[in-house]
Amino acid sequence: MTVLTQQVPAVSYGFDLQPGKVLDIEINHPVKVRIKVPLIGYEIGKYIILKYPVSSRISDYQDVLVEGNVVIARYILEGERGECYAFRSTIKHITKYPENFIILHYPEKIESRQLRLQQRITTHLPASIMVDIEVGDGKGVRLNGIIADISIQGCGFAFKADNTKIMVNKRDVFVCIHHPSTGDVKIPAQVCNSRNEQGKVSVGIKFFDDDEQVKNLLEHLFIDQNML
Repeated sequence: MTVLTQQVPAVSYGFDLQPGKVLDIEINHPVKVRIKVPLIGYEIGKYIILKYPVSSRISDYQDVLVEGNVVIARYILEGERGECYAFRSTIKHITKYPENFIILHYPEKIESRQLRLQQRITTHLPASIMVDIEVGDGKGVRLNGIIADISIQGCGFAFKADNTKIMVNKRDVFVCIHHPSTGDVKIPAQVCNSRNEQGKVSVGIKFFDDDEQVKNLLEHLFIDQNML
């Protein structure tokens, strides 16, 4: 995945997330710590509430998760280009009852940077990803889901998992699609990243260069490659 850091200027955005969205939180005092915590809720202009990180020891984050500490929060929203959002805030309060929550001051601005060089087209195309296994009975592992967005260079694949710990490792796979016009299509590809948000697994997939199957698929989906 290509990350644009200079060509695309940061823009100020509003905070618009659903509860359960996972945020990456960075704190640099007194030591640098990065944690991933789900969003509980927010009130625009006032505060953002995050779940306190789960740990085997209560004391693990006592030194960094304190009122007044500065935090950098980041999160990714998929879309036509995929965007990483970030904002700077301070810890307003840490609650202990009825639950352990982190309450942040509402940020003055939220910046966004595009993650993809090439635009993707939003879809809802039933598909699966398959990993060939050359040992045992030789059968492959198949995950059924949908292609959420696609371009000539890659696609975003999503599926529902039984638990919140299932991920897809970086490796070569096949993207399998059945289309009425083209029949069964089996596109060789590579998993670049994956994340699990409350049982919904999103997988970033890169196609190999100059794959005619991808070009044919885009054509049958009425996607103009010149617009990508």
